[in-house]
Amino acid sequence: MPLAGVRILALEQMQALPFATQLLSRLGADVVKVEPPSGGDSGRASLPAMTDRSGRRVGATFLRNNLGKRSICVNLKDPRGAELVRRLAVKFDVVAENSKPGTMDRLGVGYQHIAAVHPPAIYVSVSGFGNTVATPYREWPAFAPIVEAMSGIYEMKRVGDAPPLVAPVGALGDISAALFATIGILAALRHRTLTGRGQYVDVAMFDSVVAMTDIVANFWSMGLQGGNLGPLIMHGFRAKDGWFVLQVGREAHFAKLVTAIGHPEWTDDPAFATRQGWVDHLEDRLRPAIEGWASSMTKLEACQALGAAGLAAGPCLSDEEVVTDPHLAARSMLVELPRTDGVEQPVLIPGNPVRLSGVAAPTELRPPWLGEHTADVLAQELGLVPHEITTLRAAGVIA
Repeated sequence: MPLAGVRILALEQMQALPFATQLLSRLGADVVKVEPPSGGDSGRASLPAMTDRSGRRVGATFLRNNLGKRSICVNLKDPRGAELVRRLAVKFDVVAENSKPGTMDRLGVGYQHIAAVHPPAIYVSVSGFGNTVATPYREWPAFAPIVEAMSGIYEMKRVGDAPPLVAPVGALGDISAALFATIGILAALRHRTLTGRGQYVDVAMFDSVVAMTDIVANFWSMGLQGGNLGPLIMHGFRAKDGWFVLQVGREAHFAKLVTAIGHPEWTDDPAFATRQGWVDHLEDRLRPAIEGWASSMTKLEACQALGAAGLAAGPCLSDEEVVTDPHLAARSMLVELPRTDGVEQPVLIPGNPVRLSGVAAPTELRPPWLGEHTADVLAQELGLVPHEITTLRAAGVIA
């Protein structure tokens, strides 16, 4: 595995960082997750949920972001717990956290604390608004929809007086931050290989979503404001059994479209001589023609026909259609996690989108039970003997 030998100590919760460390685990990194004894990662309390073998609830957010990790329970609010984490950090390449700015410093496990005992460490922070620069929002708590709203994309897509459509693509704010954190970790590891030096990697969710929703600021700067996406066809159209999305942004593609739907003469129609004309006449001419052509076809058949004509189109799949999709099955993009509470339907978790030709896909390992590996990790990494572990557990330092 490409990251075999890379070790990550993750003081993480929910999704913005756990998605990143799960991706790195899937690429071979050893990830030890540090959870608080009082309930563990807050993602465990999300809904929907299943119960684990001990009867604890394990929520969907936790299940889909923690494959292949080990879990230890350490009370960081106890100075003895913080000391354990500092001692553990010396054994790891990366220490990563996604708490509110300042939290890890107050607990004694911030960047300066870790760098003092382990200078080559790479320390990663993922937060709503970043740790290294003073901003008006630095102290704000944040979840994915908060930074998505602030990115401008909700207003760009909002229609009339309707309220914004919140979280339209799942946790974009979390996963975008996780992907940039992953890139930062890999870059810092490469930098350490070249220089021998560790460093601090700071990722803000707000920054990450602004990067993902790049058209908001870019289009505004080029005169497209108020949600205007410019003159192109990028719309949904109805077929016999549902909707499909078609994108046409070039004259050659427009000619292919009107030919495919039975109106080749429209290539010479003055009304469609410009791209703005396509938009101006979308509802009165193009939509009736496209939907009339597609009315006898399924959405998949319509997209197949458009694809054969050299046009990019895709069906709007329902949730059931996604989980039975042949492409996703062929590429093993849905991992089945057997339930532990007697429910026959396994939990489905997205697989790893990164394929490496020289590396066999690893066997996916289930998420850890809360504190499942506490004793093993402390014994193996720090040499604690059973009576020391028992004492720490009795004192509430570990669980």
